[in-house]
Amino acid sequence: MRWLVPVLLAFPPIASAQQAPPPSTPDTVRAYYTRTEHHIPMRDGVKLFTVVYAPRDTTRPWPILMNRTPYSAAPYGADGWAARLGPSLHFQREGFIFVQQDVRGRHRSEGTFVHMTPHRAVKRGPADVDESTDSYDTIAWLLQNLRGHNGKVGIVGTSYPGFYTSASCIDAHPALVACSPQAPMTDIYTGDDAFHFGAFKLAHWFGFHAGFGRAPRAGPGADPQYPRPAGLDDGYLFFLRQGSIARADSLHFKDTAPLFTEQLDHPNYDDFWKARNLQPHLKGMKPAMLTVGGWYDAEDLFGPLATYRAIEAQSPGATNRLVMGPWSHGQWNRDDGDRLGHAFWDQKTAVWFRDSVQFPFFMHHLKGTRDPGLPEALMFETGANRWRRYDAWPPRDATRTALYLRPAGGLDFTPATDREGADQYVSDPAHPVPFIDWIAGGMPQPYLTGDQRFASRRPDVLTFQTGELTEDITLAGPVTPVLHVSTTGTDADFVVKLIDVFPDTARARQEDPGFVVAGYQQLVRGEPFRGRFRRSFERPVAFTPNRPDSIRYTMPDVNHTFRKGHRIMVQVQSSWYPLFDLNPQTFVPNIFRAKSSDFQAATMRVYRNAVRASRLEVLRLP
Repeated sequence: MRWLVPVLLAFPPIASAQQAPPPSTPDTVRAYYTRTEHHIPMRDGVKLFTVVYAPRDTTRPWPILMNRTPYSAAPYGADGWAARLGPSLHFQREGFIFVQQDVRGRHRSEGTFVHMTPHRAVKRGPADVDESTDSYDTIAWLLQNLRGHNGKVGIVGTSYPGFYTSASCIDAHPALVACSPQAPMTDIYTGDDAFHFGAFKLAHWFGFHAGFGRAPRAGPGADPQYPRPAGLDDGYLFFLRQGSIARADSLHFKDTAPLFTEQLDHPNYDDFWKARNLQPHLKGMKPAMLTVGGWYDAEDLFGPLATYRAIEAQSPGATNRLVMGPWSHGQWNRDDGDRLGHAFWDQKTAVWFRDSVQFPFFMHHLKGTRDPGLPEALMFETGANRWRRYDAWPPRDATRTALYLRPAGGLDFTPATDREGADQYVSDPAHPVPFIDWIAGGMPQPYLTGDQRFASRRPDVLTFQTGELTEDITLAGPVTPVLHVSTTGTDADFVVKLIDVFPDTARARQEDPGFVVAGYQQLVRGEPFRGRFRRSFERPVAFTPNRPDSIRYTMPDVNHTFRKGHRIMVQVQSSWYPLFDLNPQTFVPNIFRAKSSDFQAATMRVYRNAVRASRLEVLRLP
């Protein structure tokens, strides 16, 4: 353990969580680790480029901690030393054998890259490969060819590497004992990066593919880089001028973004997307699982909740833990986690997670230290700003109830009694509702705590709210909108937002003096639903103009307390732009191929009466 002593002297101990350790540098890593590059053969003969950082101290065995990524195992070459290792500095100074691998078809690995590699449940020979087999073969090679390991392997990854982490743990190598998929892409049609309930996540997915997977790519190497499209700094105007998504290729990509354009032929939940849904394959999981997500993750909030539930349902007896904090995408491994936008948590939630959850989890399973005693679900309760430990998620003592849309913009836990009530607005694709009230080119993460006052002032947004609450109300679990609607068109989107309205007496925070917190309408949860899929995501159907119909869908969970003196608000609208693409409001077979003439204004009606009671079904804690 000689190499570890000076590191522990250089950095403060784990217990001093509020003291940030000195930054690591390539020289720091070089001083205590060796670095080697390998081309590891898979069962079908394809070789995957892999970098191994091993402690220079050879007096004791070390566990292996892997990360498999489509984003590059760089820096490459003999002088290409990483500036830091592991998900946090705790791991680097403690000592692990760190393995970074370019997945199949990316950067310096051979083979063909496939978006969200479909899992092959049945494998008939060495040609039937997927991310499970690639991980298995990698681990087998490492155990046989690396010296100084203790025979135990863990894997961790966030976002797309989170998908590779989950997939690697299916039919896992026996040495793989601990897995932490973090913000894992799990089903990118239903709720992760590409689609949310049939609506296409335009600003984010366009921006992602402007830099990822660009062509032509001749053999191993980095993706070709192209200039940022002109005008993208103002995403609202940029995409409005572009019009149909199908024009993205002819205007901007020009046959250089195959991963983006291939999706335009799959607007429905067809076999292309079903094959990329990892949930059905998360069964019989043997490694200990620690799935991590953020309540305000603009990219992959659906993924961690779906991953946890799939493992819980299909892997009885598995060690399956869920952690959800008040974080944006990957924030738990990036900063203090004490705020997002204008929302503050009054504690360094990410520091605590790294110190007291993530590091002890891997230490226990890979090095045999004391069991950290993590609960089934460790969930941050926003609003009340505290961590809660649950023995089940959703909590067993949560009761089902509903928030009903009421006359005159009211919202209540009791339904309306009249039989005719409805509200209406005109949705115009030429003037869609923006998702933020500032200029941005992509998808700024703080939109999920964004102030919705700008939206509630628009005539094409319906707003319903309770009176001032006389007691705290805590919602814990999924939020399910049930809308009774009609449209004068033949297609429609409906966006539902759950909002925490701060009292007029609320005062600006010292850390954020320029923001008027009095009356702040903080977004808690918001999701669209593409109405053509109200019967089935596989087979869209048109609306009959002016005929009442219904929509029901389940948004990702919340664990939020609306404090005494606050109000609960619900907003309903038919565009959220350019976060999601525009519905032309005229039914066309492939919405991505809609012509300019297909985009028509329509009047939307939302019914809120005793016969058609539009509502949000929720789980409330006592």
